[in-house]
Amino acid sequence: MIMLSQIRAMLTALLLTVLFCNSFVHADEIMMVRAQQSFPEAMSKLQEQIKAKGYVVSRVQRVDIGLTKSGYKTDKYRVVFFGKPDEIRHLVKNYPELQAYLPLKISIFAEGSDTILVAANPHHLQKAGGKQLTRLMTRWEQDIAAIFATMREDE
Repeated sequence: MIMLSQIRAMLTALLLTVLFCNSFVHADEIMMVRAQQSFPEAMSKLQEQIKAKGYVVSRVQRVDIGLTKSGYKTDKYRVVFFGKPDEIRHLVKNYPELQAYLPLKISIFAEGSDTILVAANPHHLQKAGGKQLTRLMTRWEQDIAAIFATMREDE
């Protein structure tokens, strides 16, 4: 079943795609990049870059099937879940209110011959804690930005 939040995320990503065609978008709440690679190439590279930053890909969830069943015309659409298990366990234990936001997620979908990647900016999660949490969220934000920058390099 498609969740309303997934549809909103997709529509937000599509709107931002139109507004910022070939740009890396890094707003307060959303990070986005257009990679001029086919979906399979971008998906493979994304997972490699996540691992290169020391994260573990915990799962890849298909979203396109549910969207198609709901009447939306989509190409390929996935959500890649990732994180560092020790960090996630620590955060869930010490900041249980963050559990719904963990692990980190990057949505990836095809748009013609390009691929769009979208992530919620983890920086907004720092509101749940002090300086230690702020440092971690800043590092996560920087890591996602670096992953997205690498995704654009092949253009």
